[in-house]
Amino acid sequence: MSLFTIRPIQDTDNPHIAALIRSVLIEMDVPKVGSAYADPSLDHLYQHYQNDRGAYFVVEQGGEIVAGGGIGSLPGEDTSVCELQKMYLVAKLRGQGIGKALIQTCIEAAQELGYSQCYLETMPNMLAAQGLYKRMGFNYVCSPMGNTGHNACPVWMLLKF
Repeated sequence: MSLFTIRPIQDTDNPHIAALIRSVLIEMDVPKVGSAYADPSLDHLYQHYQNDRGAYFVVEQGGEIVAGGGIGSLPGEDTSVCELQKMYLVAKLRGQGIGKALIQTCIEAAQELGYSQCYLETMPNMLAAQGLYKRMGFNYVCSPMGNTGHNACPVWMLLKF
């Protein structure tokens, strides 16, 4: 496994993580409308996570941001449920344990913030990500939870801790 650092997002990370997220969404052929691609907060993630009972982390390797992911409240749901949000990793580094470490960091942050469940939405073609989520303890649920605004994401999973 290559050396990497997971750290809280900083203001100067905004353009780098937004570009990374958009590039992965394009790579995965995710619709631009109804997905994270069109989220108004995408270009201002640092600011967004300062106000959302959440946390966002970036992964840095060799001075470059190579991944990001966070947790935040889930509108329309009980306050015990958070959402794993904007979890993306560059293709060349997948399968090296970075995603697992980032998810674990997000889960620990969620627990520290008082959440007892973590929900996520993803795409059917993101099978490797789904496999990782399952290994991390997430289970499929039959219908969407809350109001994420991501109507293009038809796969829903939940982790209870």
